[in-house]
Amino acid sequence: MSAVVLCSGGMDSVVALHHAAATGRVRLALSFHYGSKHNDREIPFAAHQAARLGISHQTISLDFMARHFHSHLLQGGGDIPKGHYAEDTMKQTVVPFRNGIMLAIAAGLAESLEARTLVLAAHAGDHAIYPDCREDFLHPMSEAIRHGTYARIAVERPFVHLDKAAIARRGAALNVDFSQTWSCYVGGEVHCGECGTCVERREAFLRAGLPDPTRYLATPPLPPAPPVS
Repeated sequence: MSAVVLCSGGMDSVVALHHAAATGRVRLALSFHYGSKHNDREIPFAAHQAARLGISHQTISLDFMARHFHSHLLQGGGDIPKGHYAEDTMKQTVVPFRNGIMLAIAAGLAESLEARTLVLAAHAGDHAIYPDCREDFLHPMSEAIRHGTYARIAVERPFVHLDKAAIARRGAALNVDFSQTWSCYVGGEVHCGECGTCVERREAFLRAGLPDPTRYLATPPLPPAPPVS
């Protein structure tokens, strides 16, 4: 069954791409450029990983999001906060309904390509701050896509109950080159090492017991995770 994989170029979506390629046919790796501070850093890695697997890659522009939506993640937004990914300050980086918009567009594209599945790399660590990464959103959204397409397209989310360390281990088993992925929300030439996504990335390799191939500007002690409410 052919699939369209939403692949930003981050480590989670790159592992999802390799996972999908190892378990079935991938028709397309799909990226969205929505005007984030780090899109220009991460999307080339999505293209690189797709090429390595012999999979077509496409980028769709959603530039209206940067013009009309409010988020520190977007160009023109405020500074990217430092600290743990799960801290309330990271909610400033939420782009409103981003996954809903992307899934809707991806569903239309998948049906046009005669693909039958969408693959999304949402994982358990996203749940703290992203409402559109949680199962109480993804399940009904998936049902809407299934009922709203002639092909009854399924939305697979293989990592939704896994943490990032488990995803890193899955990637290592698939021989993913993590040096060719991007996480940092700041979007500089090198990972900053201190923003929430850099902290989460550093934690993932540490907890997975894997070497971290990433070059960081700074590697201060990792902050403790906030208590789960």
